Amino acid sequence: MTLPDFLIIGAMKCGTSTLQAQLAAQAGVFMTTPKEPNFFSDDAIFAKGIGWYQALFAAAPQGALKGEASTHYTKLPTHPHTLDRLTPVLPACRIVYMIRNPVDRAVSHYIHEWSMGQMGDAIEQAFASHGELVDYGRYPVQIAPWIAAYGKAAVLITSLEAMTRNPQDVLTRVGAHLGLTDLVWQDDHAQENVSAARVRQLPLQGLLIDNPLATMLRRALVPKVLRDRIRKTRQMTERPRLTPALRARLEEVFAPDLAALETLFPQNPDIAACYAFRGAA
Repeated sequence: MTLPDFLIIGAMKCGTSTLQAQLAAQAGVFMTTPKEPNFFSDDAIFAKGIGWYQALFAAAPQGALKGEASTHYTKLPTHPHTLDRLTPVLPACRIVYMIRNPVDRAVSHYIHEWSMGQMGDAIEQAFASHGELVDYGRYPVQIAPWIAAYGKAAVLITSLEAMTRNPQDVLTRVGAHLGLTDLVWQDDHAQENVSAARVRQLPLQGLLIDNPLATMLRRALVPKVLRDRIRKTRQMTERPRLTPALRARLEEVFAPDLAALETLFPQNPDIAACYAFRGAA
């Protein structure tokens, strides 16, 4: 069976797209297209069958290390069946899990959903109504089932903060975890899927905006300077600011996770920087 040797499993908005692009640029590594198959997590995709999943790796060169990056795999409680489906198919697998400051992650998650038209402009209301903004950043809760399934030695945890500070070091450590050497950070893929660059989708986006005919007509009839101006109106020009009260509530929720992560991954250099707000308190 043509199956992956490793998985990047999240967390969402923590640099997984950048890491995936960096690994895809290395000789001897094959990453899937699409970047996030979400095969084992999403019911509709899992229903396509294991043959569909195997086909994603069919183009891998002989001897290449094969991987995929699906952040839905660590989205409890939204996708509760991931490991039940995955472990029988991949009984032995290397795992990479990325984290970041969980408050910052939650804000980037909100921007992502805002751009998809799933959440409105009122960030306070979004946090009150959408528990996943917090749940996906409870890293010990998300990663503990993977440790139980595969063991601590199979799981590498690193962070967006570490990758920003010293990208080559993170890539080297990821490579060592996967059994790869001589990986070189590629500046051309330094930032992928940045929240601030996302454009808010519109109703009937696929029909009115994304189809080839609409694109051709838009480019032919609407000057680029006007298209760029319209595009700007559908982007967040400034990162949303949390009220002091909401920030304090989020920090209180996330603070205990630092000790839990340090218990799971003792002496990991990439964890404490994600919880700098604890030191500030």
